[in-house]
Amino acid sequence: MTAIAVTIAGSDSGGGAGIQADLKTFSALGVYGASVIAALTAQNTLGVTGIHDVPAEFVTQQIDAVFSDLAVDAVKIGMLSQPDVIRAVADGLDRHAQGNVVLDPVMVATSGDMLLREESVAVLISHLLPRAALVTPNLREAARLLQADMAEDEAGMERQGEAILRLGAQAVLIKGGHGTGPESADLLVSAHGKRWFHAPRIDTLNTHGTGCTLSSAIAAGLARGLALEPAVGEAKLYITEAIAAADRLRIGRGHGPVHHFYKWW
Repeated sequence: MTAIAVTIAGSDSGGGAGIQADLKTFSALGVYGASVIAALTAQNTLGVTGIHDVPAEFVTQQIDAVFSDLAVDAVKIGMLSQPDVIRAVADGLDRHAQGNVVLDPVMVATSGDMLLREESVAVLISHLLPRAALVTPNLREAARLLQADMAEDEAGMERQGEAILRLGAQAVLIKGGHGTGPESADLLVSAHGKRWFHAPRIDTLNTHGTGCTLSSAIAAGLARGLALEPAVGEAKLYITEAIAAADRLRIGRGHGPVHHFYKWW
């Protein structure tokens, strides 16, 4: 059988993040990708200049069209800016009995632009966290989910990971890419314990779409039948190498994309 993953997220017109990054990642990792577009952004490597929300009713139509036909093995959820859309996605996951769900709570773009409205955060926590096999906040997103200061060290990341677990998530991967130091350390927290994933921190401006790419790489691993920890480990290696190869690309005048196809180009 062909492994299939679906991304439910926003579109990035510049191609480096969102739906576009997710589909590139699925393809690079040997998984067929389908999509449900929840928002359109006017966006490039310099920033976001506009967001056009897709009506919740049409998001529901897309979900039902895709999941009623394709045998979906995993779902990645990214940018959902409206409470009604979040509820529609949660209902769709239940209706189509989807369990391999990776939730990336996209709140802020690499450029610093806000992508998730304040009123949507509580709905995201109540409706999607309990339905996710894994939630993948970065340091800023973890702090916003908890209405707390950003974790400054590994002990703080552990405390926040445990706190997000108590909000209803089945497992949490707190991404340390916005931290400091020679290593980028991500922390996986679940009922089975904690595990750290370390990689060298790479000096590059071309980090647009890193969070989208990591979460969709994990979903790709789950779609291919990997357990959660091996899927996270494989995804961490993939994003590290994609960032390391990013400067081989010459795209845009700001934060360019990672190199999703570094093995082939």
